[in-house]
Amino acid sequence: MNDLVRRLCEGDHPVEIVVRPKVTVEGLRECIERKYVHIRFTDTKGGTELGVALDLDSTDLQHADFQNQSGSIKFVGNLTLNYVKVRCIANVDLKTFTGNGHLETVQEAAQV
Repeated sequence: MNDLVRRLCEGDHPVEIVVRPKVTVEGLRECIERKYVHIRFTDTKGGTELGVALDLDSTDLQHADFQNQSGSIKFVGNLTLNYVKVRCIANVDLKTFTGNGHLETVQEAAQV
C-alpha cells in the first residue's frame, strides 16, 4: 500500500472543506446536492486535496444548521487514491469548515 494512503488510514488528521472560488455555506450546500465535495488533509506535505463522491446514505447532515452556519457534518464517500480504493470519513464544523478525518481501505468483492 502507498505510504500516503497508509498514513491517512492511521488515526484522525486535520481536514478542511474546499469550495471554489470561496468557501461559503451556500457553496458547500451546492456541493452536497451534487454529491461531491473536496476535502483537504492539511497535515501532509503541501496538503492533500481529495475529491470525494458522497455516500448520502452514510453522510450525516442531521446536526448541520445551514441557515445559522452552525453544527457539524459527517461526510462519508469513496474515491481512489494512488490506485487504492478508499472511503473518506470526515467530521467538519460548519462554522469553521474544518475538522478531522481519515481514510479506510475498501475491499472489493471478488469477481466470479
